[in-house]
Amino acid sequence: MQKTPAFTAPLFFTDAALALAQVQRIYQDNVEFLRQAMRDFVAGEDFTLTHVRACYPYVRLHTHSVLRQGAKPDSPPVKRLSYGFVAGPGRFETTLTRPDLYGDYYLEQFNLLLANHGGELEVGTSTQPIPIHFSFAEHDHVEGSMDLMRRALMRDVFDLPDLTAMDDGIANGTHEPRPGEAHPLSLFTAPRVDYSLQRLRHYTGTAPEWFQNFVLFTNYQFYIDEFIKLGHAEMADPDSEYVAFVEPGNVVMRRAGLAAEPGDELGHAPPRLPQMPAYHLMRGDRSGITMVNIGVGPANAKTITDHIAVLRPHAWLMLGHCAGLRTSQQLGDYVLAHAYVREDHVLDEELPLWVPIPALAEIQLALEAAVADVTGVPPAELKRIMRTGTVASTDNRNWELLPDNRPQRRFSQSRAVALDMESATIAANGFRFRVPYGTLLCVSDKPLHGEIKLPGMANHFYRERVDQHLRIGIRAIQLLREGGTDQLHSRKLRSFAEVAFQ
Repeated sequence: MQKTPAFTAPLFFTDAALALAQVQRIYQDNVEFLRQAMRDFVAGEDFTLTHVRACYPYVRLHTHSVLRQGAKPDSPPVKRLSYGFVAGPGRFETTLTRPDLYGDYYLEQFNLLLANHGGELEVGTSTQPIPIHFSFAEHDHVEGSMDLMRRALMRDVFDLPDLTAMDDGIANGTHEPRPGEAHPLSLFTAPRVDYSLQRLRHYTGTAPEWFQNFVLFTNYQFYIDEFIKLGHAEMADPDSEYVAFVEPGNVVMRRAGLAAEPGDELGHAPPRLPQMPAYHLMRGDRSGITMVNIGVGPANAKTITDHIAVLRPHAWLMLGHCAGLRTSQQLGDYVLAHAYVREDHVLDEELPLWVPIPALAEIQLALEAAVADVTGVPPAELKRIMRTGTVASTDNRNWELLPDNRPQRRFSQSRAVALDMESATIAANGFRFRVPYGTLLCVSDKPLHGEIKLPGMANHFYRERVDQHLRIGIRAIQLLREGGTDQLHSRKLRSFAEVAFQ
């Protein structure tokens, strides 16, 4: 016997806000149905021969022409965007989740679809089950009170996460709809989004709700230490543009003069930091800054960007250290990446090596201007402290020890000016997931020229450069924000038959 919530018939909307309200209604009803069933199951109620199922809401669009309708040709807000429309006639749909988190995002996408294509949006209940684990509220841990036998029985009673519904075929450009199947509206299905939201809690120690639309990645804790100092300083300033600073464990500090909000008291510093701790300097419109210490290596870089991508940030930037490969470079010089050599080997299956990863003009200009602003070096003289060139990323931390100088030869042939282990991965995943990306590194050693990291040298270098480098990254984000996020989501990142959602 299958136990399901009351059926909600599909409805059609010409008003985006009403369509969103229906998505919220279906999602909340179905999630609450699952939560109540789970409470009953934990309480020992008999579910013999019973399977509990509730499904995600969907939104669907039917178009009948390759021409966009409903918006004047000279309407700038719609015309200049690289998203918000489908490629041609047909049926397009996607499943949706967490409208409490994605409400503003969904509303923008719905409005753009109606403006570009006219007609109606259909909202209903899909046939894609909501896994029971994805229905739990942030602080629900009800399954922990069950014995092993009862937990094992969950597989018979509830739908569990199904990895076949979570692959990245749409983002990778390999998805082919089956005969009669709708074309996708979004890069990510609802189960894929929910899976990543759960992973973000695990890896970063913070809830997805705190993440901001601009993300800084770093591979050194020193940068995080400076970011924490900056966050605390901003919270002490009653005139700060930022409203809260959140640390792992969902520990919330509100700006001076602002009252605590419900739920703030639930945050507790963890006994140990998570694998990739995240810190959030928040603005009221979510256009603040999230900073994540991804640690060392391309595996971490891929893992965290796989999951942050579902939040659809406006940009992510890599701020970290690198090996300088040119004799003319000095320790402390900056490297602005305009191309990448991908020897990280973690994305070869999803994004073939023959796919170029282009530099994005908007990001490059913001980073270059930020270096000039923060260092005080005139733009015409920036070459004294910053090289623009190719960055090579490797998965072999001890590449210098390989015989016959083979890596050195390849890096020289590629014209690389710097080497690290994460930047190409972050850029490549930005390209794959249509998230604008950029890289500004700082030379911390020159192994090809005998200048390796020694404890004393390293400590002095970190003291001198980390604060300045971080302030450059923050200044770049300010410039990107001021320039308007519409300019960031470039057509360069979108394929021939692209999904409509940003």
